[in-house]
Amino acid sequence: MSVDLVDITAKRAALTPDGVAFEDALTGRTLTYAALDDRASRAAAVLAALGVAREDRVAILCRNRIEFFEIMFACGKLGAILVPLNWRAPAVELSPLLDDCTPRVLVFGVEDAACAQALKRDRLALLGLDETYENGLQNLAPLRTERRWPGDAIWSLSYTSGTTGTPKGVIQTYQMAAVNAFHVTQAFGVRASDTTLNFLPLFHTAGLQLVTLPTLIAGGTVIVMPGFDEARALELMPRLDVFFGVPAVYQQLALHSAFESAELSRVRAWGCGGAPLSDVLVERFAARGVRVCNGYGMTETGPTAFVAAPEDALTKIGSVGKPQMLLDVRIVDANGEDVAEGESGEIWMRGAGLTPGYWKRPEETAKAFTADRWLKSGDIGRRDADGCYYVAGRIKEMYISGGENVYPAEVENALARHPAVLEAAVLGVADEKWGEVGHAFVLLRPDAAPISANEVIQFCRANLAGYKIPRHVTFVDEFPRTAAGKIRKHMLAPGPVAPVR
Repeated sequence: MSVDLVDITAKRAALTPDGVAFEDALTGRTLTYAALDDRASRAAAVLAALGVAREDRVAILCRNRIEFFEIMFACGKLGAILVPLNWRAPAVELSPLLDDCTPRVLVFGVEDAACAQALKRDRLALLGLDETYENGLQNLAPLRTERRWPGDAIWSLSYTSGTTGTPKGVIQTYQMAAVNAFHVTQAFGVRASDTTLNFLPLFHTAGLQLVTLPTLIAGGTVIVMPGFDEARALELMPRLDVFFGVPAVYQQLALHSAFESAELSRVRAWGCGGAPLSDVLVERFAARGVRVCNGYGMTETGPTAFVAAPEDALTKIGSVGKPQMLLDVRIVDANGEDVAEGESGEIWMRGAGLTPGYWKRPEETAKAFTADRWLKSGDIGRRDADGCYYVAGRIKEMYISGGENVYPAEVENALARHPAVLEAAVLGVADEKWGEVGHAFVLLRPDAAPISANEVIQFCRANLAGYKIPRHVTFVDEFPRTAAGKIRKHMLAPGPVAPVR
């Protein structure tokens, strides 16, 4: 039996019509729950007028803004499927995603209009979040729909690339949203009087679910910031109750000149995910009276899976805490057998908050899950005697730069398109600011003229999202290889590095 959701904005408008749902961090504009429901219902009418029906896909390409959520809830009212697109990526990277999900409408913000136009194709309507959108809201009556959203129905697709570089749409259901809201509320004590800050990119599940949607379900207020601004975030701290960020965000806060004098005492719950928070940062915030609780999850887990308890934040630095209420976890060896306490193995998870699979990729879904529906995370972890878990490393080669997942195969494939490059290997290496960055080892074609490290980076800049661009480049005469011809990446030694320009 699935866990259904009610129409979130309609229910909140009935319960707390005058409560403030959203505030724009730049302009101060606010939107009550009654107004949010009205605008989302009118947005549903706008989408319907463009031909959107149940299970049709609606792609959206924009920065963090209140209108994104109007479109998201409009999709819920229509039973349509929202597809957030990565605005950091060039059109050449986004085009395969549109081919995969075949949206009927592409909604875009003014900053991304050029990219949206480059993605234009037959049978795809474009809708700008400008006067056209606002006129549509004014001229069309609110669309009233079913008040219950089936738990097993798809609300959105979150695209994440596999180690092969092939994009996969992770299915996000209404049940996943409900379970995640329960877990976040349990972990952080979210309540109707809370205010939180939304700045994590909305093309990531964390931008939606940590902790924005749970706050809206609870009836709290979400301040929306177009992108992270550490100075503005520190200014807003006296108004916030819950704060969630990735390690790079905490690093930027700690490096800001106003950090030592900032008023942080109101924030009741501090969460961190996306990558491990360094011991130095944990201690730096602890010195300001802040206990940052590490967490762990995946797009496939909705995402909240583990969150450390505040009382363990300093005594168990590095732990991601215990599995949340509706999640079962195993640590297994290569044969799928449970390992002993304290030993490392692959993290397997099962529960009501996990994705049913990948959009139109049954083979990939079958590989990710066991026959009895345990999700194989691809991450290595261990459990201590107190039941707290630690993520020790990744089986896959993925690394995380500024909270963004980067898959070396994607970067290597892009580098291979350079006419002078014969082959490339990319590793994630430690970086003080971003957590990890890419280090590209490049083998040139024998007949190619020499190129500079900066030329390699500029080529990547034209073909990859910014966070995927290697920060270091080393040219090699040959690669160390296995007998089967595979590059032995662990034997690659750092060499000259490229300047970032």
